[in-house]
Amino acid sequence: MNKTGIVKSSLQRAAKFVIFRILFNGIYCMHAKKPVNTNKVLFVEVREPEISNSFSLLYKKLKKDSHYQIHTHFLRTGFAGKLEYTTRCTAMLRDMADAKYVFLNDGCNVTGSIPMRSETILTQTWHACGAFKKFGFSTAELKYGESAQEMKKYPYYGNTAYVTLSSPEIAWAYEEAMLLGGRRECMKATGVSRTDVFFQPRFLNAARAHVQSCVPFAGGRKVILYAPTFRGHASGAYAPDCLDIRMLRQELGREYVLIIKHHPFVKNPPPVPPDCADFAKDVTKELSIEELLCASDICISDYSSLVFEYSLFERPMLFYAYDLEDYFDWRGFYYDFDELAPGPVVRTNEEIIDFIRHIEARFDRDRVRQFRKRFMSACDGHATQRILELVFGRSFGRAE
Repeated sequence: MNKTGIVKSSLQRAAKFVIFRILFNGIYCMHAKKPVNTNKVLFVEVREPEISNSFSLLYKKLKKDSHYQIHTHFLRTGFAGKLEYTTRCTAMLRDMADAKYVFLNDGCNVTGSIPMRSETILTQTWHACGAFKKFGFSTAELKYGESAQEMKKYPYYGNTAYVTLSSPEIAWAYEEAMLLGGRRECMKATGVSRTDVFFQPRFLNAARAHVQSCVPFAGGRKVILYAPTFRGHASGAYAPDCLDIRMLRQELGREYVLIIKHHPFVKNPPPVPPDCADFAKDVTKELSIEELLCASDICISDYSSLVFEYSLFERPMLFYAYDLEDYFDWRGFYYDFDELAPGPVVRTNEEIIDFIRHIEARFDRDRVRQFRKRFMSACDGHATQRILELVFGRSFGRAE
């Protein structure tokens, strides 16, 4: 790094120190002099502009209970400008200072770095199931992550009381990622709230009907869902573009349709070729991932954690990992990718086509069942109920 770069880096570190240690801490401590409001509940979305599916069921359940005052904050980390982001954070800290309950579903070094009062219960309902690609402190010093020193100085998961998990199997990975080593009592295999809908017949039927209405050309054909994760950092996320839609249409179009769902962080996804409009459709803005998982017959993904949820249906899945080595260098995995994946790991479009053509002979349902048992054992349709009882210490009635 040259002299200019060193000076710039030093100024950035100094500015961050002033904002976090002086501004944020000062605002929080000033407002924390008020008595705790034992009925106040905060839902803090770190990146999303609205209540996401990670919070949806918990939020709706608590909103129906007149006993609680529900507040929401949307920080827009990585998306809002510096001034707007600082303003959003300070508003959240003022509101959080006398709150009894706080829910997060992503890492947040703002809430993690303040001297939080002991009466506040901060619950991390992480936005994904299982443990596939690395996150948090597990990415320290990797291309995707920050330095270990920076993550320890401004911890993203500090002050955490509970972390809700899809299975006891993954507790070790979350301890590592969240710098909660030696605090196994924080890890609670309650199940993941967002998965409860997969056990509700009404939701399943409505999801299939909605998919059919959005993709009317599907007719009697089977549905292939292509749902890859993003590449790069969240603020500049881009989609993989190596799937050959024309080839898939030519080889599989009589029996299948292709529905594409890109990660919500992706701003400019690759378009579907116009001559494939009778075979493929990008429904990223029209359909939720939950609806698509319910209605699809096959799932093609790569490194996305949605495959953990899809395993609940015990249907075929395959992993289009054409850039596996680059992605490993970029972010890394908690388990050996080839051994963990409950379906074939392929590098080419030809391999995708070959597997789907011979799917009846090659699909290993037992392998998917073992995967589900290992990583999704706590997800049984009652996770929301267990999380609420854990945090609030009381029953909220029968789960809907």
